[in-house]
Amino acid sequence: MDPIETLNAHYRAMPPVAAMQARAVRLEDGVLHLHAPLAANVNDKGCAFGGSLAGLMTLAGWGLLSLELARAGYPHAEVYVADSQLRYLKPLYADLAAEAWLAPESDLAAFLRAFAERGRARAMLQACVRGPDGATVAELSGRFAAFRL
Repeated sequence: MDPIETLNAHYRAMPPVAAMQARAVRLEDGVLHLHAPLAANVNDKGCAFGGSLAGLMTLAGWGLLSLELARAGYPHAEVYVADSQLRYLKPLYADLAAEAWLAPESDLAAFLRAFAERGRARAMLQACVRGPDGATVAELSGRFAAFRL
């Protein structure tokens, strides 16, 4: 199965994520892109619910590391968000489009090497949700951990 479709199957298996209708769209140049419709993530003001913005960015980071670990031969690694910081910059009145990538201080090769040697590794990731005009409406910086089962 295509890695993006495998990731989407994981997303659909989690009831809160399924309710968000979140789906991975593509992995390109080290950036994972996710989408969720506004209609499933709207608040009482008619804009995107802050929890959905946070959730989609977290899912993008989780998905990125899960895909990279699977590509390196570890499809059953457990990935968790250890901690994160969020900033909400402005309301979003459109579908949610999130992106996640490794933070500049993280190195994918070093992360994978640590995982291979110790069965666990950590990486800093960044994510954002962009509006239809490409402007960032929310951003996340987080530390993610991976463990071998």
